[in-house]
Amino acid sequence: MSRTEADVLHALSSPNPTVGDFMALISPAAAPFIEQMAARSRSLTQERFGKTVSMYIPMYITNSCTNSCVYCGFNRHNDFARVILTPEQIEQECLAIKELGPFDNLLLVTGENPRAAGVEYLREAVRVCRRHFTNISIEVMPLDTDGYTTLTHDGLYGVVCFQETYNRDRYKLYHPAGMKSDFEWRVNGFDRMGQANVHKIGMGVLIGLEEWRTDVTMMARHLLYLRRHYWQTRYSVNFPRMRPAAGGYQPDVIMTDRELAQLTFAFRIFDHDVDISVSTRELPHFRDNICTLGATSLSAGSRTDPGGYRTYPQSLEQFTVCDGRTPAEVADAIRARGAEPVWKDWDRIF
Repeated sequence: MSRTEADVLHALSSPNPTVGDFMALISPAAAPFIEQMAARSRSLTQERFGKTVSMYIPMYITNSCTNSCVYCGFNRHNDFARVILTPEQIEQECLAIKELGPFDNLLLVTGENPRAAGVEYLREAVRVCRRHFTNISIEVMPLDTDGYTTLTHDGLYGVVCFQETYNRDRYKLYHPAGMKSDFEWRVNGFDRMGQANVHKIGMGVLIGLEEWRTDVTMMARHLLYLRRHYWQTRYSVNFPRMRPAAGGYQPDVIMTDRELAQLTFAFRIFDHDVDISVSTRELPHFRDNICTLGATSLSAGSRTDPGGYRTYPQSLEQFTVCDGRTPAEVADAIRARGAEPVWKDWDRIF
């Protein structure tokens, strides 16, 4: 169903926008209203989050993977040396990150290899990192409920999982083999996170696989479902655009900067409280501007190769980083736009 100017105006004025309103705000009909959307998004962001931007950094601890995702540098068919960091090497990576800036929000990232880097490996990694960081999240293979519960007891704060695309019929084209090829297991993982009382759940689709408006609408519906069932949980969303990776896969769908900004504003208007994260996949000028208009968390100083901060500086990246500035430079850019970078959410004393 196509959306009209009247639908967009209704969505902009609604105090409690519906999924239908969200669809209007991401439609071509909303493009002429992007300035109004930006103003409303900015107002809602400041109302809920103040003039702050949360800072985080990813730590890749293994690129060993059993999947064959056609767009990913960690595809098991790509010929390169696989790395699985030891606890001692993870500790060294923690120390190297602490030299980059006063980060306290850490995202642990792995390939999907349950035999070589399963729950027990993740438990040890979380225990090591807890000595250096208060707030630890993971972006790993989907686990069962017991696995998530165990990790939360070890000090895990959040889980990030990218559904990549909600197109069930075409999902296998992009994930032909490996545990990630099971659409049901992946999409139902968010329920398992909620059942395990994970404090914060991060969702995402990968822009470049399928028609993006359909995918993000499905994610909005999914988020609404999760909020109704696991209302005590916090949520974040991310919609990264595909970047070059080993294997040479090129995106089928191109999203412009203006469309990504429109999507960000639409999600803020749809869900006033959701954390919107923008990674270093995006260029500096876009990240600098969007952080005061709707986005609430940014990564900085990121390396997407396991051990990339100190241990294995030449290992294979999962994707190309487009914002290579130092954390201090990113923080200065945030301040220059009247916002304050926040490096931690709480003190250990509490």
